[in-house]
Amino acid sequence: MSTSVSEPTSKYVIGYVTISSSEVAEELSTKLVESSLVACVNIIPTIQSIYRWQGKVENDRESLMIIKTQANRMDDVIKFVKSNHPYSVPEVIFTPIVAGNPDYLKWVADSMVCETDDHKCK
Repeated sequence: MSTSVSEPTSKYVIGYVTISSSEVAEELSTKLVESSLVACVNIIPTIQSIYRWQGKVENDRESLMIIKTQANRMDDVIKFVKSNHPYSVPEVIFTPIVAGNPDYLKWVADSMVCETDDHKCK
């Protein structure tokens, strides 16, 4: 039986998203946090990515978003990133957090609660 995004094996995950620039990363990260889809995003402003795209090896400078969220939000994060990302095929991948500071993980969960009267986040 294969594990899909809908069948998380850990309550918390770290996501990785590569993106064209730190400015675009900051904009997308802010939207993700405001929508309560994620607790936190760290941005590494410049990374070098070497990959094959449409049969050609590419070598580009990008930014890397490191996302902390709950496993049950992965599908929503993927949909949100795909709808708001400048790439036609954005990298959105997750890895489970197998252990961590319990206080930090509680903060992750608490940070993802909407605080509006209608319970809808931005």
